[in-house]
Formats: sequence, structure tokens, C-alpha cells
Amino acid sequence: MAHKKLYLMIGGPQGSGIETTAFVLTTSLARQGYGVLSNREYHSNIVGRHSYIQLTVSNKGIPRSHSFPVDFIGSIDAETVFTHFDDIDKGGYLLYDSDLINTRLIMIRSIEATTMEEIRRKLKDLGVEEKLESLLKYLEEKGVKLIGLSYKAILDELKNKYGLSLGETQRFKSSIPVGVLAALMNISKEDIEYALRRRFAGREKLIERNLFLIERIMKEVKERYGSPLQLEKPENSYNEFLIASGNDTVGMGKAVGGGRFQSYYPITPAADESFFLERYETLTADGESKGSVLVFQTEDELAAINAAIGAALAGVRSSTTTSGPGFSLMVEGIGWAGMNETPVVVTYYMRGGPSTGLPTRGSQSDLLFTLFAGHGEFPRIVIASGDHNEAFYDAILAFNYAEKYQTPVIHLLDKFLANSIITLPVPDFNNIRIERGKLMFEAPKGEFKRFDLKEPISPRPIFGSGAITWYTGDEHDEEGHIDENPEMRDKMYEKRMKKLEIAHREIPQEERAVLYGKENADFLVVGWGSVKGVALDVLEDLEKEGITGAYLHLRIFSPFPTERVLDLLNKFPKERIIAVEHNILAQASQITAMNTGYKIQNKILKYNGRPMYRMELFEAIKQILDGKTKEVVLRYGK
Repeated sequence: MAHKKLYLMIGGPQGSGIETTAFVLTTSLARQGYGVLSNREYHSNIVGRHSYIQLTVSNKGIPRSHSFPVDFIGSIDAETVFTHFDDIDKGGYLLYDSDLINTRLIMIRSIEATTMEEIRRKLKDLGVEEKLESLLKYLEEKGVKLIGLSYKAILDELKNKYGLSLGETQRFKSSIPVGVLAALMNISKEDIEYALRRRFAGREKLIERNLFLIERIMKEVKERYGSPLQLEKPENSYNEFLIASGNDTVGMGKAVGGGRFQSYYPITPAADESFFLERYETLTADGESKGSVLVFQTEDELAAINAAIGAALAGVRSSTTTSGPGFSLMVEGIGWAGMNETPVVVTYYMRGGPSTGLPTRGSQSDLLFTLFAGHGEFPRIVIASGDHNEAFYDAILAFNYAEKYQTPVIHLLDKFLANSIITLPVPDFNNIRIERGKLMFEAPKGEFKRFDLKEPISPRPIFGSGAITWYTGDEHDEEGHIDENPEMRDKMYEKRMKKLEIAHREIPQEERAVLYGKENADFLVVGWGSVKGVALDVLEDLEKEGITGAYLHLRIFSPFPTERVLDLLNKFPKERIIAVEHNILAQASQITAMNTGYKIQNKILKYNGRPMYRMELFEAIKQILDGKTKEVVLRYGK
């Protein structure tokens, strides 16, 4: 019987190539017309620690979330089996290396001590010996179908055919799960080859050797097991699609939206966006960027924000990217931009904190910091994207808002969205509008009132326009000269802050707070960022049980859509409203209370750095709706 949706996992040591495995599978499945969501979870080290890829594949639409248990686990090493043995569904398939059958748990030095103890407790409770052979026997008795292959024998065939060294053949180990899944899911050789050519363009030897290995495995596995994980015929209607991460979609949005300068200092997970833009950067011999984004790596984040500000003053659409530690260093520069009414965009990829925290894990714990970072008061617009499609258009909106209101714009994405790869229809370019506000490429020569008090948003001549303008970090007069007169201080302070009032009037509140579902639904979930996808999936699951829910998606936190949010909250009983967030303080709920006076009583929180999974959110919402609790902390993850 063909499947409508599959949950897959592939695990191995960091640096073993499973990211390439995910790319090949995602590309080949997307080419067949299936929707794919792929996410990588990994330790913050270069090589060795456990890493794994989750893929959700659907024959109808683009998947929005992951869930457990999974239908297939492909293990590159024994650690993957020990770590995830309880993540596989009864009747699911487990690929393992039969050469490792005698591996004992204590022999795996890369497992963290706390994880080791957790696995030991589980095995002891199950009465299973700490040996791979014993664990596999338990799984088989449970109903898991085992696929044992000698990785050494397979790689030796490759080694002998192409005269490779032992070290060279190890680079191809991550293709073994590709061959197995290609057989089980009945993925064609042509689609696999297409994906390999996309990944290794121009490297014919790599393509040939990978294809040989994958075809050899496909034949063996198909003969032994058939294609029990084949999906139903895809129902997706799009003819063209993208395969992109959240980082990629933001980069594309900036390029399409007229971004022409981006500065950055490398930091996880923000740097991937700049790396993406650098791949397509086009520079002439004299260093000019022709129709391209000029990407500039600086010595630190202080230089990054200041370089972006300088580019904005020169008249180009300018941005910088960072994560929590880097944003901490940018705060003074952002305050300078606020004081000088400079349109600069900061794309902020949230990861686990505080300090270095969880560099490669996700979080939504920086919202309050984003809204209040910097001493003194100055206007800023804060946008938070909920999916890849929003991320593309929000990157353009960020530039529009920055220039139209002459203020810093902070574009928030959490790591779960940034690093997830998805099949995405090509954006509709007819929906794109560029607004540059009161930008002046030419201006009267001589002294110019850059901060003219006649209106909150003044004309903005660029450097080289002919106007003489002054910029300082101190309070200033209309021309920009330092001025500490109390009356001037009041006028300038009020001038800047009135921009938020204007933005609040002009930006539709329905776009800042989007309701999915009906206003008379049984309950309301309030969330933001990547919570959107899993929340919408869970609402569908609950509706099948006769429970109808709605989701209020908060997209812009400054200016906050006060009237709309309060109106919607008042339509639901207090006990039927649930805040869902990736932090411990329910920060979006705090911002909601600050702006509306409405305090959300029920909370579902997760802060262990792992994604929010469909099955755990489903159970948590049911607990709250049944009146069993007012707060649930989600803890699933490896």
C-alpha cells in the first residue's frame, strides 16, 4: 500500500556527508513532484559528534513540520542506532552496518556522558544488553524491519572498481542510505542522477562513483525488500519549484528587493545567508558590483553594522546578518542608526543562548532583547517570519520599511526556519513592490536640513547628492549639528518616535497579525516564527477529532498590532487561548500583555534547542483543552 506521507531520518558522525545525502534525496524526490521538508540537527563541533537529518515527504503539498516515530532510520554508525532506537515506528525500517554488530555502547567515545547514561537507563528498563546485536534483536521483536548491509564489502567493491584508497572510499559511505531509500521508495535512477549532477556539477568522477554505489545498493535492496515505502502519486500542481533553506530564501528576497550591500561576520546560523549571496556575487575588474549584491566580510560585528550604515548613507539598500552574540555587539551601531534616521536592515537568526549557548540549536529567546536593545528610546520595526515563503517577502518588506520610515528594521528568523530545506514554488514577482521613501539622489547644493522638523520623516539626500549633511551620535539640530538645548531635544525625540505612529497607521494590522482559521473556533493558539508550521499541522490533526482551532500568527512586533490582537483575543474564552513559543518566558505573550493589557494564561513552551514536533504539540494542546494543566514544557529531542 502506497503512503501519503513519510517521516525519515539519517544519522552519522559530524562530517560524514549526511548533508549531501539529504540534498540528493530532497532533490530527487522534489523532481518527482513530492513536497519535502528537511532539517539537520548537529553538534557545535567540526567533526565526530552525532548529527542527523530529518525529512518529511508528502505526496500532497509542502510539509510544515516533523514528527515521531519515523518510518525509516538510515544509520552510518552504531551511535545512530543506540541514540534513536526508540524513534522508529513499529513496522518501520532500520538500515545498519552489519560489520558493527558486536559494537558495545561503552565503545562509542563520541556520545556525551549525559546521553550515554540516558541510553543505559532505557536499555536497562527494557532488559536489553548494551550491545548493538542485542538492541537489533529487540527492535526486530518489536516489529522493526532490519536491513543489514556490510558497508565494508560495498565500499571494497567501489575501491576495487576505481582503484581508490581506503580513505577515499570512506567519503562515499553516506551514499549507502541514498541507495537503500531509493529502492524502498522506488526513486528512479534518473532522478538520483539528476540530484547528483546538481550537487557535484562538473565533477564527473564523483558523480560516476556515487551513481555506481547507489545503483548497486538499489538492486540488492529492491530484490530483497521491494519498495514498501513508495509514496502515492504526487498531487502537487506546481511546474517550477525551488529547493532552498530559510537562509537562501532571505538572500533571494534581498537580491530581488534591490539589496546591493551586505556586511557580515561569520556566525552560526546567520553566515549561510551571506555565503549564499557570495556564490552569486558578480564583481567587475574595478571592484564594482553590477546588478549584484556586494557582500563584505568584516573583522567583527561592530564593523559589520557600521559598514552597513555607511552603505545606507550612500544611498544603497543595505543589510547585515548576525545571531545573538553578534547582535549584542551591534547594539550601539543600531542606536546610532536610530538617532540618525538611517535605514538599515539587520537579519537576526536566533539560536540558543545565553552567551555562546547552543550555537547550532534553535530558539525564540531573543525577542525581548530585539525590541529593547540599545539605551535610550528610538524607533525600530521588528518583523518575524513564519515560513520560507514569508521569509522571502519579508526580506523585501524590511528594505521597504527601513527606507520608507527611515529607521532600523530587524528581521527575525529562528534557526529551525533558517536551516530547514524545503521544496518551494517560485515566488510570484507580481506581488513585489519597491518603496524607497523620501530618498534624494540629487539635492540643492550647500547646507541641508537633513532632520527637518516640518514632518517626522524628512527628505533624505545621499552622499554625493550635492547636499551638505552632518551626522553624529549626539543629539542634534535640523542640520545635524550637536545641540543639547532642551526644546530641540524634545522636538527631535518626538520627531523620531512619531515614525512608529505613522507606521502603525499605514501597515495593515491584518498583515501584522494573521488569523488562520475562524474567529468562532473552539480554541486559539497564539505563536510566531517557525511555530506556525507545526501549529497549523496540529490544528488539522485536532479537527479530525472534532476539535476546531484557530492560529494567530504574530508577524510584526513593532509597531505592535494592538487593536487587532486585542479584538481577536476577546473573541475566545480565556481558558481556550494557548501561547506556544520556543522560550521559557513566553516572550511574545509578554509583549502582547504589554501592548494590550491581555495576559494569556495557558502556555506551551520548549527551550531545549530542538524543533517543536507535531506529536508532542498535539498532546500538549489536548492536555490544556482538557483542563489538566495551564502550562506544558515540551522536551522531545536527541
